[in-house]
Amino acid sequence: TTKFTSALDIPVEFVQKNVKLRGKIHHITEKGLGVEHIPISIPLITWIQGKWQSKGLLLVRLAGVELAPSGVAWLQQELKPKQMIWFQLLGREDLALECLVLVNKGRFLSVCLNEEILKHGLGKTARIEGLQHDSRLYWELHKRLLRAELKALKKNKGIWKEESYSERIRGRISNNKFVQTLKQFASWLRRSI
Repeated sequence: TTKFTSALDIPVEFVQKNVKLRGKIHHITEKGLGVEHIPISIPLITWIQGKWQSKGLLLVRLAGVELAPSGVAWLQQELKPKQMIWFQLLGREDLALECLVLVNKGRFLSVCLNEEILKHGLGKTARIEGLQHDSRLYWELHKRLLRAELKALKKNKGIWKEESYSERIRGRISNNKFVQTLKQFASWLRRSI
């Protein structure tokens, strides 16, 4: 029932047991999601605690994902302010929480944002901070994230998009020194006349 307003407020046991918490999104930056923790509510106790609990946002980062700038823009477009999310604690680094972030899509369906970012090619798989490399959970999550990244790679999405053959040829021609010299000569000729 306690409302956490800082990553340091969260007990170490919660992080070690990979507890899921609920929260409301307030803002999204390159550093992560600013999330207001919403504790389990018991009517009378919640009302009494609400009188003296401090305000503050948790910095939640997508564990195992290195976001591209387009990934931040996508998150800002997809997630609405005050939208409810679930975040599973995987690790804590200074004042940031490394988490799997789940968003409800309909009544019975939830989507893992970590995987969605990678499926759209808006980031790369990174080391999952906070989890031991030899743990079963680390390898299960890492495998899921790599599969999502592979889907984007196979479909040439996002950062994995390759130039078409004609775009590569056009680029090589325009970067050719002879062509650049001809362009300079043509512009000099136009100014002279």
